[in-house]
Amino acid sequence: MYKIAVMGDRDSILGFQALGLEVFPTEDLNEARRTLHRLAHSDYAVIYITEQLSRSLSADIARYQDAVTPAIILIPGKSGSLGLGSAALRSAVERAVGSDIL
Repeated sequence: MYKIAVMGDRDSILGFQALGLEVFPTEDLNEARRTLHRLAHSDYAVIYITEQLSRSLSADIARYQDAVTPAIILIPGKSGSLGLGSAALRSAVERAVGSDIL
Protein backbone atom coordinates (compact mmCIF):
# COMPACT_ATOMS: atom_id res chain seq x y z
CA MET A 1 0.00 0.00 0.00
CA TYR A 2 1.27 3.44 -0.90
CA LYS A 3 1.94 6.13 1.68
CA ILE A 4 1.88 9.94 1.76
CA ALA A 5 4.76 12.06 3.08
CA VAL A 6 5.14 15.74 3.91
CA MET A 7 8.52 17.51 3.90
CA GLY A 8 9.42 20.99 5.11
CA ASP A 9 10.19 22.96 8.22
CA ARG A 10 8.75 21.56 11.44
CA ASP A 11 6.28 24.40 12.09
CA SER A 12 4.75 24.13 8.61
CA ILE A 13 4.23 20.37 8.48
CA LEU A 14 3.59 19.13 12.00
CA GLY A 15 -0.18 19.53 11.66
CA PHE A 16 -0.24 16.98 8.83
CA GLN A 17 0.77 14.30 11.33
CA ALA A 18 -2.65 14.66 12.99
CA LEU A 19 -4.19 13.68 9.63
CA GLY A 20 -2.21 10.45 9.55
CA LEU A 21 0.43 11.57 7.06
CA GLU A 22 4.09 10.86 7.69
CA VAL A 23 6.04 14.05 8.28
CA PHE A 24 9.74 14.57 7.63
CA PRO A 25 10.95 17.86 9.11
CA THR A 26 14.13 18.97 7.39
CA GLU A 27 16.33 21.90 8.32
CA ASP A 28 19.47 20.98 6.36
CA LEU A 29 19.51 21.04 2.53
CA ASN A 30 21.62 17.87 2.19
CA GLU A 31 19.34 16.04 4.62
CA ALA A 32 16.33 17.21 2.58
CA ARG A 33 17.86 15.85 -0.64
CA ARG A 34 18.59 12.48 0.93
CA THR A 35 15.11 12.31 2.41
CA LEU A 36 13.43 13.19 -0.91
CA HIS A 37 15.34 10.52 -2.83
CA ARG A 38 14.76 7.92 -0.10
CA LEU A 39 11.02 8.61 -0.11
CA ALA A 40 10.84 8.63 -3.91
CA HIS A 41 12.40 5.16 -4.06
CA SER A 42 10.16 3.80 -1.29
CA ASP A 43 6.41 3.18 -1.13
CA TYR A 44 5.40 6.85 -1.20
CA ALA A 45 2.91 7.76 -3.93
CA VAL A 46 2.54 11.40 -2.90
CA ILE A 47 5.15 13.71 -1.39
CA TYR A 48 4.06 17.16 -0.28
CA ILE A 49 6.91 19.66 -0.05
CA THR A 50 6.70 23.21 1.24
CA GLU A 51 7.30 25.86 -1.41
CA GLN A 52 10.16 27.33 0.62
CA LEU A 53 12.01 24.00 0.64
CA SER A 54 11.19 23.29 -3.00
CA ARG A 55 13.13 26.36 -4.14
CA SER A 56 16.32 24.69 -2.93
CA LEU A 57 15.36 21.25 -4.27
CA SER A 58 14.11 22.27 -7.73
CA ALA A 59 16.67 20.16 -9.64
CA ASP A 60 15.96 17.13 -7.46
CA ILE A 61 12.19 17.56 -7.83
CA ALA A 62 12.53 17.85 -11.62
CA ARG A 63 13.98 14.32 -11.72
CA TYR A 64 10.59 12.94 -10.69
CA GLN A 65 8.41 15.29 -12.74
CA ASP A 66 7.49 12.76 -15.44
CA ALA A 67 7.46 9.68 -13.20
CA VAL A 68 4.19 8.01 -12.30
CA THR A 69 5.12 7.91 -8.63
CA PRO A 70 5.81 9.82 -6.57
CA ALA A 71 3.58 12.80 -7.29
CA ILE A 72 5.41 15.75 -5.77
CA ILE A 73 3.03 18.51 -4.78
CA LEU A 74 4.13 21.92 -3.53
CA ILE A 75 2.25 23.41 -0.59
CA PRO A 76 2.54 26.80 1.14
CA GLY A 77 4.62 26.92 4.29
CA LYS A 78 4.05 28.85 7.50
CA SER A 79 5.14 32.12 5.88
CA GLY A 80 2.52 31.87 3.13
CA SER A 81 2.44 31.00 -0.52
CA LEU A 82 5.20 31.91 -2.95
CA GLY A 83 3.04 31.01 -5.96
CA LEU A 84 5.25 28.05 -6.87
CA GLY A 85 2.54 25.46 -6.23
CA SER A 86 0.08 27.29 -8.48
CA ALA A 87 2.68 27.64 -11.21
CA ALA A 88 3.55 23.94 -11.01
CA LEU A 89 -0.11 22.96 -11.19
CA ARG A 90 -0.68 25.25 -14.18
CA SER A 91 2.32 23.73 -15.94
CA ALA A 92 1.16 20.16 -15.26
CA VAL A 93 -2.34 20.89 -16.56
CA GLU A 94 -0.91 22.57 -19.65
CA ARG A 95 1.30 19.54 -20.37
CA ALA A 96 -1.61 17.15 -19.88
CA VAL A 97 -4.28 19.07 -21.81
CA GLY A 98 -2.13 20.87 -24.35
CA SER A 99 -3.21 24.40 -23.43
CA ASP A 100 -3.61 26.61 -20.40
CA ILE A 101 -7.21 26.11 -19.26
CA LEU A 102 -6.72 27.58 -15.79
